[in-house]
Amino acid sequence: QVQLVESGGGLVQPGGSLRLSCAASGSFFSINAMGWYRQALGKERELVAHITSGGSTNYADSVKGRFTVSRDNAKNTVYLQMNTLKPEDTAVYYCNADIRLAPWDGQYYDYWGQGTQVTVSS
Repeated sequence: QVQLVESGGGLVQPGGSLRLSCAASGSFFSINAMGWYRQALGKERELVAHITSGGSTNYADSVKGRFTVSRDNAKNTVYLQMNTLKPEDTAVYYCNADIRLAPWDGQYYDYWGQGTQVTVSS
C-alpha cells in the first residue's frame, strides 16, 4: 500500500518561511512527477508547484520567486521551501505523486497525501 506522508506545516508570521516535506512509502516501482497543491477555505484546490522525475519545475504565478520545489529521488521525497509567506498563502497543502506500482504495469497512478495546514498570520 502506497502512502504519501506530509510534514512541516504550521503557524508562521507574514514574511516568514516554512519547509514542507512529503515522503512516499510502501511498495512501488517508480515515481514520475510530484507536486504540491493547496486548498484555502471556501476555494478550489489549486496547483502550487510541480517537479518531474528529471527535475523540471513549474509554479503557480502567485508563488513564483518565493517558493521552491525540489525532490530527493533516493528518499522518494518532495520538498516545498516557502519563503516570504503571505496571509493569502494560508491553506491546507497537499502532496501529489504519479506512481508506477510494478515494472509490468505501465500505468502511473495518482496518489495524494492527507494534507498539512499552513497558516500565515500575525
